[in-house]
Amino acid sequence: MASVQIHDVRKSFGGFEVLHGVTVPIEDGAFVVLVGPSGCGKSTLLRMLAGLEKITSGTISIGDRVVNDVQPKERDIAMVFQNYALYPHMTVAQNMGFSLKLRGADQKTIDDKVNRAADILDLCKLLERFPRQLSGGQRQRVAMGRAIVRDPQVFLFDEPLSNLDAKLRVAMRTEIKELHQRLKTTTVYVTHDQIEAMTMADKIVVMQDGIVEQIGAPLDLYDNPANKFVAGFIGSPAMNFLDGTLEVNGGQPWVETANGARLPIAVAPANSNGRPITYGIRPEHLDFADSGIEAEVVVVEPTGSETQIVARVGTQELIAVFRERHQVQPGDTIHLQPRPQVAHLFDKETGQRL
Repeated sequence: MASVQIHDVRKSFGGFEVLHGVTVPIEDGAFVVLVGPSGCGKSTLLRMLAGLEKITSGTISIGDRVVNDVQPKERDIAMVFQNYALYPHMTVAQNMGFSLKLRGADQKTIDDKVNRAADILDLCKLLERFPRQLSGGQRQRVAMGRAIVRDPQVFLFDEPLSNLDAKLRVAMRTEIKELHQRLKTTTVYVTHDQIEAMTMADKIVVMQDGIVEQIGAPLDLYDNPANKFVAGFIGSPAMNFLDGTLEVNGGQPWVETANGARLPIAVAPANSNGRPITYGIRPEHLDFADSGIEAEVVVVEPTGSETQIVARVGTQELIAVFRERHQVQPGDTIHLQPRPQVAHLFDKETGQRL
């Protein structure tokens, strides 16, 4: 195991810079998830850590060693790819032990390590099968087993679950987390799925357009987003945003929207009366009420455990989620009351949280 230090890393392709001075400290034994929309630079950063992409400037260290110019095979890392990258003509056991064979390990060492990894991943009965005889989830476990046998200092995962169906993704998510808790190897995991990030990570790194927007524990990012982008990206369904003007007239402050709706807040920033504001409220923090935001129901989505309602407020839409089963229909007019103590205020121009 080892810590990883990514310091002021930049990457350019010709004259186009895709990473703009990224700094990410990763503690020994941590499970860190790089998350963000497609094209934000997260996979490029992971490939630079693996040695598959050259670093334009900055430093990457694994343990006490700067690895900028170190060959991938000498970095003591193991990478699990999105497409599994298994050799079709090799059995499961041969795939898992191939890297050890290339190192010149004796057959007993290879067999011992392969059997240990197979036992951890419940692959013992599949060792003599070929990849074509396996399901997607089994192939992914073989790819993970191939990484485990190398006993690396750092595991790298590049969107490993994106090719699996929804139910299997949930199961594999749990398996990868359990694997980390068992091996305690430093892990860097890339995904565009914020649910994966929230459920698996010790620490999340949210990226956009080649920069780091925020780093923190999952619930810290959920409760205290640094800006509107993080607030909208972390959480499913996403946070609602309503534009308005901050009004502070002695007593309880509020944000007033263009159509006259008053959105309550607990505390107003100093000297902010009349300031243009984006008001953020999560779907689960809206309650049915006799007064409040007047909204027209657009879509009702019952899932069994909860009911999701899409409603329109003027020209803006918002989503509300309830554990209770409210009997409403599209076209109904309802009133929604935000909980002021968990509302968020963002500067309308910069998007920064106030």
